[in-house]
Amino acid sequence: MAIYAIGDLQGCLEPLQRLLELIQFDPRHDHLWFTGDLVNRGPQSLETLRFIKELGDRHVCVLGNHDLHLLVRAHAGHAGHADDTLDDILTAPDRVELLRWLLARPLLHHDPVTGYVIAHAGLAPAWTLNQAKQLAAEVEAVLQSTGHGEFLRDLYGNEPAQWRDDLTEQARLRCIVNYFTRMRFCYPDGRLAWVDDAEADVVPWFRVPNRKNLGIKIIFGHWAALAGQTNTENVFALDTGCVWGYALTAMRLEDGRRFQVGCG
Repeated sequence: MAIYAIGDLQGCLEPLQRLLELIQFDPRHDHLWFTGDLVNRGPQSLETLRFIKELGDRHVCVLGNHDLHLLVRAHAGHAGHADDTLDDILTAPDRVELLRWLLARPLLHHDPVTGYVIAHAGLAPAWTLNQAKQLAAEVEAVLQSTGHGEFLRDLYGNEPAQWRDDLTEQARLRCIVNYFTRMRFCYPDGRLAWVDDAEADVVPWFRVPNRKNLGIKIIFGHWAALAGQTNTENVFALDTGCVWGYALTAMRLEDGRRFQVGCG
């Protein structure tokens, strides 16, 4: 059996199918991990969502910010953005089933056998692995509850930008989600740095001094500009810009070997 982690798809099913041919994926024995952002911006969001769902227990997929955006549009009445490609899902005859399945996806997956963790944007520098698992579970419980619509209606926002253990209610949940699904740069104290306020002293989240999850093997997507490179031990970037016409990448966990198909 082999486990392959695969970067952000964003509605690009055809490159995924070619990548699975390249790695000779055998659903009887192999397992796939997806970094999230299954949908949006690409041409086949509906087909991609259906395909991943039908993999059943042969896969793990963590939620990305675009997946959450779909849920916000579906359950919180958000009007969407001009470049969204989600209408085919929102009008599909199996919409309810697909969205229910998506609501049940985790924010983090940890495999104690291989030692790998996968989360869409990574792990907050202030969190240990155990804390990250507990915080992910808090959000997952809300998403799978009858109160998920209220939570999704107030999901968007950049504050609070720094994790504190005493955060409560919606501010706590929003902060957890932002670290798991939107994080790229941080200030040296671990505070999230957004594009508009990125200053000279910000660093990639995985280079924050005294990061509490050093030594954990972390797989993430979300950051196509890295082109799959972090130059940091035990941190594995897999978003290689498939939706932007670059490449779709898989990494075999047992030996770290990478496989790519072009998406131009």
